[in-house]
Amino acid sequence: MKLSVRGSIHRLVLGISAAVSIGVLFTQLAAHADPIPKGWQASNMKAIGYSGLDGRGGAFKMAIRQVAGRWYLYMGHEWHRGWSILDVTDPTNPKYVKFVEGPDNTNTIQMEFHDNIMVTALQRKQPNWGGDPNRPNEEGVLIWDISDPVNWTQLSHWKTGSTGVHRIGYPGGKYVNLTAAIPGYLGRILVFLDISDPKNPKEAGRWWMPGQKEGEQPKLNATFHGPAIISDDGKTAYMGYGPAVVILDISDISKPKLIGQLTISPPFGGIPAHDVLPIPGKNMLFVHGEATGGGDTPDDQPACARPITTAAMVDIKDPAKPYLVSILPTPVPPEGAPYTDFCDKGGRFGPHNTNLEYHLPDVEKQADLIYLTYFNAGLRIYDIKNPRLPKEIGWFIPPTPTKRYGPLPYDKLVSQTEDVLVDTRGNIYITDKNWGIFVLRYTGPGQPKPTAK
Repeated sequence: MKLSVRGSIHRLVLGISAAVSIGVLFTQLAAHADPIPKGWQASNMKAIGYSGLDGRGGAFKMAIRQVAGRWYLYMGHEWHRGWSILDVTDPTNPKYVKFVEGPDNTNTIQMEFHDNIMVTALQRKQPNWGGDPNRPNEEGVLIWDISDPVNWTQLSHWKTGSTGVHRIGYPGGKYVNLTAAIPGYLGRILVFLDISDPKNPKEAGRWWMPGQKEGEQPKLNATFHGPAIISDDGKTAYMGYGPAVVILDISDISKPKLIGQLTISPPFGGIPAHDVLPIPGKNMLFVHGEATGGGDTPDDQPACARPITTAAMVDIKDPAKPYLVSILPTPVPPEGAPYTDFCDKGGRFGPHNTNLEYHLPDVEKQADLIYLTYFNAGLRIYDIKNPRLPKEIGWFIPPTPTKRYGPLPYDKLVSQTEDVLVDTRGNIYITDKNWGIFVLRYTGPGQPKPTAK
């Protein structure tokens, strides 16, 4: 009986201590809330919150989860090696919680999680992004236990044997899909990693375009950008791969088979097939590329001195014969802008990322709105209720940055909106090369009803 009482008292003291610690933590964090930078422009959108990320401007990929009533936003960084954790329980007052250190001289911009498993990508950092080819770097993926949403535990490190992994897809379950540089292949290929035992990950399958493998003719220097989006039944993968939209049968994960392919480059340029996004109930894919140029290197071409980048709807009613049905409208500068089109603004102009994390329970499910970051044109929102007639219905452009955190864009310090994530409360988060995190709300037509508070 004495042991039981002593144990109860011990648990009570621990509980009180934890509660006090958390209370002190968030009381301290409240003092670090950052004002929303002035000078943003918008149509049918507004800024409701901002975080300067404790001085770590240039956040990139994001993911979000709700744990015990608190909302945690996770993000990789472009100019810092590691990952930030932000408390966005009150989206108007984001609170910086913690920075998780990553390996030096290594890209740590991509991350993905499901349930309590986080996977973060490691890749050799390119010189024009601040990488030093004469210093060591890490590569591959780190697998973490994030049962404690703030204090992660590293479980394993899987390596490619080459320059590493660029992007990750993980809808949960056994398999993570990776954009991996593998010895013996030109460009990056698709690799499925079995993480059913997260302490001992192992390759389960791979797929590449003919010509990528050493010895295959004719040679094809294509690259899988990723991630692959996996169907609910786990049997089909949709992805942007090199010059094409690709649909694979992955019923046998060890031997993926091509179902259908739509080549979109030429005519589209940049990274032509960066992401694909299946649209539930419509037999449609949204495909977009990543614009390049516009200050990527000190002597780079202007933003529009190359073919336009893809932003289009693709019919997949017959997955063996996908075809293009419409192209999204090109963004138009705000009234009174000191440039006639975004090509003349400086930096990159064109699409980059969309709200791909809808497999997560706390991310808005894909319906009739497309959220698309557009580098110097900010965030654009498109209505695809009629996929053959998409229309722009809202936009947000961050103000001109006041501080340079990294070398890009080389040509001119302008906003370069990178990633977007929308939670089930209707909060929209965007990252930028030389800003922190903006929290936005869409106020226009077709606004989805929030499913969480």
